[in-house]
Amino acid sequence: MIDSFANGSYAVVGAGLMGRLLAVALAKRGARVELFEKGGPDGNLAAARVAAAMLAPLAESAITEDSVVRMGIHSLPRWKQLISELAKPVYFQQDGTLILWHRQDASEAERFASHLEKNCDHNNALSRPIHLDAPSLAKIDAGVADRFTQGLYLPNEGQLDNRQLLEALLVELTLMKVPCHWHQSTDPESLRNQENDFDWVIDCRGLGAKDSWNNIDNPSKNLRGVRGEVIRLYAPEVKLRRPTRLIHPRYPIYIAPKEDDVYVVGATEIESEDLSPMSVRSAMELLSAVYTVHSGFAEARILEMATQCRPTLKDNLPEIVVGQQTNGANLMMINGLYRHGFMISPAILDCALEILNSGRSATAMNLGLQITSAQDRQEASVCA
Repeated sequence: MIDSFANGSYAVVGAGLMGRLLAVALAKRGARVELFEKGGPDGNLAAARVAAAMLAPLAESAITEDSVVRMGIHSLPRWKQLISELAKPVYFQQDGTLILWHRQDASEAERFASHLEKNCDHNNALSRPIHLDAPSLAKIDAGVADRFTQGLYLPNEGQLDNRQLLEALLVELTLMKVPCHWHQSTDPESLRNQENDFDWVIDCRGLGAKDSWNNIDNPSKNLRGVRGEVIRLYAPEVKLRRPTRLIHPRYPIYIAPKEDDVYVVGATEIESEDLSPMSVRSAMELLSAVYTVHSGFAEARILEMATQCRPTLKDNLPEIVVGQQTNGANLMMINGLYRHGFMISPAILDCALEILNSGRSATAMNLGLQITSAQDRQEASVCA
């Protein structure tokens, strides 16, 4: 694949998770790459910076489509490979997910477990959930055994440190001398003319690409933001070993342990593009719920309360749009990774590289990722 990219030139617009992954992958394959980003190298404007970065296809199968689950399964081993190729270490863990619930929520947990079992019946690549009683729960994670007497263990699921990864990808871009144009708001269309001499312009701007994705005649295809809120805690008294999810009918939460006793806690999913600070209600519900999981969180220190909006398309599914052009650069648009950005981005990356290499992607067909031509998408919008 290296030879096929060696003579190509690519402009990547947007330096969030997907933009950095693609720029690094293309540069490693010998391509000429330039990266354009309206924010700075710290990634403060990227949704990827405000995330728990859990890699949990079975857990997410309860609320998402089969195609996203398959992308997540594909991506887990790819994350190991991608991280191993980086010069700067990135925290990665694949010790499964722990699901807990309080006694009053047992019926909700039973429905959840039944849903996961059915999904495993339909997809044998998923590892079946393991039901835990009090002794087996204590073996899995003694830190929660005093408050819970049963749970579910989802084998093989993982997580990584999102901020370490963004930094490691930045280091890689620097080592490979990829020109990065920071604090430069760029319209991909302006890069497609012949003077810029790019073969492809790849739009990875997330919500910044709303004008390119939205069509007033077909709002169902529009790109929208879904607000998420997370709290980062320093909790040296808590020793959770793996991502833990609490089932609750009103405020289910996840707790993702990172290195050095740091925990990322989140749950909220609000149909809004509001980027204002976290509300009192959200903070109280998250902190109250996390304390019920482990009493050690009572003395935790709040490092950060952060909000961000995830770019989301119709049906909450990702999409790649490809536009061929006879004069000037071809266009690729990648968007709609929603809440599954870290879980599925290696699969999206592999599909995009196959398209750039040969014009088609067998991986996308196998996984069910939607690939649309710009002309077909425009015609569909007009006909809607």
